[in-house]
Amino acid sequence: MPDSRQFVIDNLSVKESWRLFRIMAEIVDGFDDMEGVGPAVSIFGSARTKPEDPDYRTTQTLARLLSEAGYDIITGGGPGLMEAANKGAKEGGKGRSIGLHIELPFEQKSNDFLDLRISFRYFFVRKVVFVKYAMAYIALPGGFGTLDEIAEALVLIQTRRIKPFPVILLGSSFWGGLVDWFKSTLLERGFIDEHNLDLFRVMDTPEEAVAYIKRHVIV
Repeated sequence: MPDSRQFVIDNLSVKESWRLFRIMAEIVDGFDDMEGVGPAVSIFGSARTKPEDPDYRTTQTLARLLSEAGYDIITGGGPGLMEAANKGAKEGGKGRSIGLHIELPFEQKSNDFLDLRISFRYFFVRKVVFVKYAMAYIALPGGFGTLDEIAEALVLIQTRRIKPFPVILLGSSFWGGLVDWFKSTLLERGFIDEHNLDLFRVMDTPEEAVAYIKRHVIV
């Protein structure tokens, strides 16, 4: 009789091989779809923020100003502050509004303000595309997803896996506590170096952020 354990192992091996092909295909398709994009700014923030929230209006203004200056806008393509950024990009008129959509069981329904929508199954492939095509990151108030994207960029810059680019945390009242923790705990205990605090900037207005990016990212 055939060895059932070996059958299971072989079956799993075949499944893993096909998964690798799906991953590679998703990377290639993502790169093909993003051909010609840029210079672009990636904007991150909560999917749960409502249109009446001041953060929504701030994000919309930020993206509009960036688009008017000629930058493409990349978001996760979902609701909340992603929607605000894509809406602002459309209003700006010069930069394209791009959404890198992730397939999730909740929250992540794509918004209606996209010139280009690309769907991803794998988070890490989506991250690769975010980093490859963005020349700056801006984080508005958000949850774990926003923190994850910003931490990813900071680690890649810190370890010199990518060239440094502007990373902006917009809203000192929201981000101030995290930055204080960086200083009082991470820096104090030697988990980061003091110059690592220069990898990002905390700002409070869309105008300030746009002016900073225009100085560092030439259209």
